[in-house]
Amino acid sequence: MKLKRLTRLSLLTGASLIMFIIELRFPDILPIPVKLGLANIVTVYAVYRYTAAETTMMLFARIVLGALFSSNLFALIYSFSGAVLCLVGMLLIRKIVPVRFLWLCSIIGAVLHNIGQMAAAVAVTRSLSVLAYLPLLICAGVIAGAFTGICAQLMINRTGKIENSETD
Repeated sequence: MKLKRLTRLSLLTGASLIMFIIELRFPDILPIPVKLGLANIVTVYAVYRYTAAETTMMLFARIVLGALFSSNLFALIYSFSGAVLCLVGMLLIRKIVPVRFLWLCSIIGAVLHNIGQMAAAVAVTRSLSVLAYLPLLICAGVIAGAFTGICAQLMINRTGKIENSETD
């Protein structure tokens, strides 16, 4: 990997980590913790601009560092399970969904993320009762995915001209 590309990935990882830390400060407005997933703006962007390996490296670095910075290592179980399902789904979908409809990929990814987290919750609690929250999480995933997808779409539109004019 070229140094310029590695530097860009590092900056994207840092930006997503900053968004994650800022979002931790937002109060919960629902009885269960539902977040917008602002850091996923960068992830969705990376899915369409970088290789699968590069995006995976960036995402996992953000998850591990985010857990360390937030002092919540138990959250790794939920973050990794949601992230893996989301990332695999988005990497497959990007082959079908063109970049101009990236927001659609983001919505599907957000819903997959919530399903992955619910699977982890079922495994941790050994109870299916937590699945009662799934409809609420899917609705929240659609809204959050649309928001982060639109933001990532704007990022792609803004940076596309810059990246196309430079050689990596």
